[in-house]
Amino acid sequence: MSDRALVYGVAVAGLATVRALVDRDIDVVAVDDQPTPAKTTALAALGIDLRATPDDVELDAMIAASTVVVPAPGVPESHRVVRAARKVGRRVATELDLAYDWESTRVGGPRPIVAVTGTDGKTTTTLLAAAMIQAAGRATVACGNTEVPMVEALAMDVDCFVVEATSFRLAFTTTFRADAAAWLNLAPDHLDWHDSMKTYEEAKARLWAHVRPSDTAIGWVDDPIVMRHLARAACKRVTFGLEQADYKVVDGALTGPSGAIGSVVSMRRALPHDVTNALCASALVIESGLADTRSIGAALGDFEAPHHRIEFVGQHDDISWYDDSKATTPHAVCTALRGFSNVVLIAGGRNKGLDLSPIADESARVRAVVAIGDAADEVAAVFAGRRPVEHASSMTEAVETARRLARAGDTVLLSPGCTSFDWYDGYARRGEDFTRCVRDLMGVSR
Repeated sequence: MSDRALVYGVAVAGLATVRALVDRDIDVVAVDDQPTPAKTTALAALGIDLRATPDDVELDAMIAASTVVVPAPGVPESHRVVRAARKVGRRVATELDLAYDWESTRVGGPRPIVAVTGTDGKTTTTLLAAAMIQAAGRATVACGNTEVPMVEALAMDVDCFVVEATSFRLAFTTTFRADAAAWLNLAPDHLDWHDSMKTYEEAKARLWAHVRPSDTAIGWVDDPIVMRHLARAACKRVTFGLEQADYKVVDGALTGPSGAIGSVVSMRRALPHDVTNALCASALVIESGLADTRSIGAALGDFEAPHHRIEFVGQHDDISWYDDSKATTPHAVCTALRGFSNVVLIAGGRNKGLDLSPIADESARVRAVVAIGDAADEVAAVFAGRRPVEHASSMTEAVETARRLARAGDTVLLSPGCTSFDWYDGYARRGEDFTRCVRDLMGVSR
């Protein structure tokens, strides 16, 4: 059988995968459960007819006629295309696998790859590692779960790749590996995509499934699940953490096995998780040989975290306001709360099947709570009898209520612990609306 790929799902990553396959003269069948005129037009420009959801007989025929099935990141492991392909022994691969396979046979040799996974902190750590490498004078690209799928990044004139590897991409990997690969943490998330917490964990662990002895696996010393899997990695193993790790903080300096790397005070923001992310990124670029301590120090001083991740909005009447709209899990909320005290927390949204009760573990840092969205009652139940809770039916009302509850010296933190899809089309829109409301309250023009 000649090579033919069945690509299921043609949003950003799926479309990039189709384009890369066509560029390599591989036959493609493209299917999408939610076809749109834009998707149809994009595929037509590549000479491919986009097919709508097939029935079981049609799907089986498509799989039988293909050598590989490539589910887009939005296609869950329970989807019938995945189950049907596995039932007949057809290879199920991700865009990371395809990119890795093609890069491995690149004329002139493959370029270095470093990768990051984890429940929280992936994007920031990926971008920080890329900034460190760029400061060392190497051209690189942050790819994978970014605006640039890895299959698209292969065509770029870069010296190496920094890959943000989500569980969606890792769940089906069969070949992908990285010269240095870091696992930040693990907490319940995406249980609407994975069959269970067990399969979510197993997907993350696949980051180290195909390592070579010359590779380096990097794990957070304070996460017992990460450390359990790190112990099984068949390569060099390195840890990071604030204390008792290979990469740690000593006398105010990020420090690795060879000594000081950079000063914590040089960082634009140095909350505990910021420092942990910086240690992880430092380990990635040092262990892979892609940057030195001078370059790391320069990057630490210039780096700004992406928007909506504990982003400072402003201060008014001695009250500080922060947008952490990206926090869509209880784990992320707890991480944010640990950076503050006397917090008025705005939380809620659309829960994705997660237990919100762990947020109560940080209730000592919370003065009051404003509960919003579909999960407002769940949020209120978490803090019942612990802290005052008020409900709000809009972001404007939430901000006004938080201002009334806050005292001088307090922090108002939007850290929802839930998705935004009850009120907004994404966490960015939620964060932007929060910022607008805060600035309106302050009387600041946008």
